Amino acid sequence: MSFITQFFNNLMEKYLPDAFVFAILLTGLVFGLGIIFTPYSGFELIDFWGQNLWNLLKFSMEMALILVGGYVLAKTPLISFLIDKLTTIGNTQVKAIILATIVSSLACLINWGFGLIMAALISTELYKRNKKLNFGLLVASSYSGFLLWHGGLSGSIPLKLTSPSQSIQDLLGSAHISLGESVFGDMNLVLIFINFGCILLVNWLLARRESYDENLNIEAEETQVTENKINENSSFSQKLEQSKLLSIIMSVFAMIFIYRYLSAGGSLNLGILSTIFIFLGLGLHHGSKNFIQHFSDGVKKSSGIILQFPLYAGIMGMMSMSGLSADVTSFFIEYSNDSTFYLMTYWSAGLLNFFVPSGGGQWALQAPIILPAAKELGLDLVKASMAVAWGDAWTNMIQPFWALPLLSISKLSLNSVMKYTVLIFLVSGVFSSLIFVIMSK
Repeated sequence: MSFITQFFNNLMEKYLPDAFVFAILLTGLVFGLGIIFTPYSGFELIDFWGQNLWNLLKFSMEMALILVGGYVLAKTPLISFLIDKLTTIGNTQVKAIILATIVSSLACLINWGFGLIMAALISTELYKRNKKLNFGLLVASSYSGFLLWHGGLSGSIPLKLTSPSQSIQDLLGSAHISLGESVFGDMNLVLIFINFGCILLVNWLLARRESYDENLNIEAEETQVTENKINENSSFSQKLEQSKLLSIIMSVFAMIFIYRYLSAGGSLNLGILSTIFIFLGLGLHHGSKNFIQHFSDGVKKSSGIILQFPLYAGIMGMMSMSGLSADVTSFFIEYSNDSTFYLMTYWSAGLLNFFVPSGGGQWALQAPIILPAAKELGLDLVKASMAVAWGDAWTNMIQPFWALPLLSISKLSLNSVMKYTVLIFLVSGVFSSLIFVIMSK
């Protein structure tokens, strides 16, 4: 473990750049591959990039708001108190790492957006309590729970299978696939158990081995927000700004909508999560002025998302419009048989996730190739679909796209986190690959 950790530590520090530079290099790589392996010219590839640059605009706003909303909610007196009590459990490095791993894993299985926010909050709060923890490892262990998200209740592919498009229905031979068959299917439950065990084991070993990293010297930010007391001399407008009652009324108004929406069968999507975080935060803060001050601080922490998501949208555009994404999938499937099909699907999805880090987007590109091939081999189409889902989640451990919220809040560099999550990537990849081979028997 010492040798492996030191090897990846040296490798990441020497060769892994900042997350923004990584996105630029990835853009150049896709551009080069497009020129070599597709019939399109460089100018056409640049057009594909520019035409898709803002395709993630809605999603970028959703991610920024969910990050800010989670941050604002965490800064309320009640939630701060609850998190503070929870973090008392992690009074040693081993306990802190295990706590962060368990909390983020469970949260990601419930909802991936909620899981990312909980990962950021639990790691920063644990570090504030004990500055002698290895902060890079703490953030990495929190992020490692994200490995499980696509096998959970908010997984893009399982949810899309519940209401597939007509073309996918024709391939499946069914109007829909229930979560009982996908998320709660035998293979998925085994993969959740195995991957959770990998995360716990690796993080536990690292927690025992890694010591305080004095080179990071991170000072966890704490914005000082003064509570403005209402007094007799306050103007009418100041009283409104400082009114707890007004904030509570607005919060209750929003929560009534949330209750009615969910009770009617609505899904817990990013917009609903943001609504819950923001308006619950408003109701629990000491008036709107206090809330706005924390909100402004949270917006600063979302800058990485706002800056980098358009680059990935451009990369995804080049991959899909040039046909590179289809070529990647077809290459792996061409060399598979009924014994290796799930494994090859898992690997192809993992590779494609580097360039198309979106579960739903990846499914749209791979499903038309994966499902007919699985059908021709007489294999289980649900298992083939979940192989795509787990491949998508697997390489998130070494792809910084989804780590951006944590990096934005923690102010850590990419290599400070990835030198640990690369171990999760390797260990989970080996065990998951074995599961897919076994499930093919």
